[in-house]
Amino acid sequence: MPTRRAVLTLLGRNAAGLAAVSALGPALARAQSAEPDLYKGHGMAMHGAPKYPADFKQFEYVNAAAPKGGSMYQGVAGGTFDSLNPFVLKGTPVSAVSGFVFDTLMKSSSDEPFTMYALIAKTIETPKDRAWVRFELDERARFHDGSPITSADVVFTFEMLTSDRAHPVYRQYYYDVVKAEADGPRAVKFTFRAAGNRELPLIVGQLPVISKAYWSGRAFDQVTLDRPLGNGPYRIGDLAAGRYVVFERVKDYWAADLPTNRGYNNFDVIRLDYFRDATVAREAFKAGEFDYRFENQALAWATQYETEAVRKGELVKSEVPHQRPAGMQCFAMNTRRAQFKDWRVRRALALMFDFEWTNKNLFFGQYKRTLSYFANSEMAATGLPEGAELAILERFRGRVPDSVFKEPYALPVYAGDGNIRDGARAALALLKQAGLDFKGSDLADKDGKPFRFEILSGSPAFERVYLPYIANLKRIGIVAELRLVDPVQYQKRVESFDFDMITDGFGQSESPGNEQRNFWSASAADTPGSRNTIGIKDAAIDALVDLVINAPDREQLVARCKALDRVLLHHHFVVPSWHLASDRLIYWDKFGVSPPHRRGTSWTTWWYDAGKAERLKGRIRSQT
Repeated sequence: MPTRRAVLTLLGRNAAGLAAVSALGPALARAQSAEPDLYKGHGMAMHGAPKYPADFKQFEYVNAAAPKGGSMYQGVAGGTFDSLNPFVLKGTPVSAVSGFVFDTLMKSSSDEPFTMYALIAKTIETPKDRAWVRFELDERARFHDGSPITSADVVFTFEMLTSDRAHPVYRQYYYDVVKAEADGPRAVKFTFRAAGNRELPLIVGQLPVISKAYWSGRAFDQVTLDRPLGNGPYRIGDLAAGRYVVFERVKDYWAADLPTNRGYNNFDVIRLDYFRDATVAREAFKAGEFDYRFENQALAWATQYETEAVRKGELVKSEVPHQRPAGMQCFAMNTRRAQFKDWRVRRALALMFDFEWTNKNLFFGQYKRTLSYFANSEMAATGLPEGAELAILERFRGRVPDSVFKEPYALPVYAGDGNIRDGARAALALLKQAGLDFKGSDLADKDGKPFRFEILSGSPAFERVYLPYIANLKRIGIVAELRLVDPVQYQKRVESFDFDMITDGFGQSESPGNEQRNFWSASAADTPGSRNTIGIKDAAIDALVDLVINAPDREQLVARCKALDRVLLHHHFVVPSWHLASDRLIYWDKFGVSPPHRRGTSWTTWWYDAGKAERLKGRIRSQT
């Protein structure tokens, strides 16, 4: 899955909202305010008050005394790149450019659901009704060439990213922001489509800032390997298209000592090496070609790291629990295709996936079945709707599936021995209700056209999962064919919705908001490159998305997410797969590691430990 892949990759991923003035705590009470209904401060939370006061020195989960220096080599599996412009749909960019090279107006903490603090903007100001937001820029803020970051740069950035020259995801994400205007040389005001969207001030705070002077003389919408002028902690150094790219720490980075950056950006060099597929990358990693790997394959985690380096402690293998919502990983059906229009067909396809056999035989029992678009969170719909959630759903009775009110969403739990006869019988009954029946050994529609579809994959790793599923489908007369394509072709076909079924993932933050429009809205369904790969066009779902975005407090946000979750589930758009409530990390022991927090851990707060690294000389490439 694009991590983020999707909105998460392009935008840094957390979506959240603003807190009500009535909920302001002691930290916000100390903030300056021009009038009772106007908030101005160093940070802002979606709901409630920021955890860290205006005079905070660092986030609690970092080591502010971490030394600077050394290197972090990473491998990118199953990918390539031909562009250093991460903001457009054309080409295959190095997505890391956005986070390493360009700073945003504000920066989120990792130990709160969604709170942002000063970075390029030193203050954030908004009225009680959230009809607009104003950012005052830090007078020290600079691009890498020493030129100041001004309000003109911020306005130019917003206008460029929301134009048809940028990736369409930005227009979806900032849809409710109708205007950006300079308020002097170091302040920018953004006006919103309507008041009441508690998330929008923070969404705007995620805006990366680019240089107007630099881009005014260049074609923004083109693939390029020119190194862009940035303003973040790293600049691009050496590179070879499709092979590797090096990021070099900016030694005179203006924001290095801000509280939001202390303990971050500790490596002098970050290098990304690209590999053909995960197997090749894994073997290169064990041979010492790069330093760190986030392992997402259960079989590999269980069987591929029984090495001497692991036994000697040179390679550290660690599972780190987290409290992040798992979202929905699934086999996604493209409902733009005629064969997936009927919910009974989609439900039948879900019944034919034997998760228990797959988990037992392929994943060593490591996973849990995903039964929610907000899995592993309080926002997951369970049981029958009640309370605030039921009150929300009652407003949509007759416009959402009746089953929403009558039965919890569930999938059969099979024995894990490959026997799914009950599920197959139920699937055939649904398919017959949908007008399909056997013509010889094939299932066909009333015109005699066989039920066939293609499963598109960009990675050979999923072949072992798909083939048993394909065999199960064949038992009920459905012919599914696996089509493996290279990563570039896969990306382009998914962006243009040229597929029948894919493996997809809809990641969620702890405070869902505007990104839901990019996942589920009718407008996103017609926007190439959007995350609405399923092709959902449903007025009730659009309305539920708007309710989530405009939730007035945490309690209502949870209830509205549950209602949206339940409706999505009862439309049977996907074949839910699995999730894991921990991160599987393995790395060469050359780092100091910061303690885990609610979101797990992040190597961006680690540091190079020269003492540990000394014993690895000759063992790994970055130490030779």
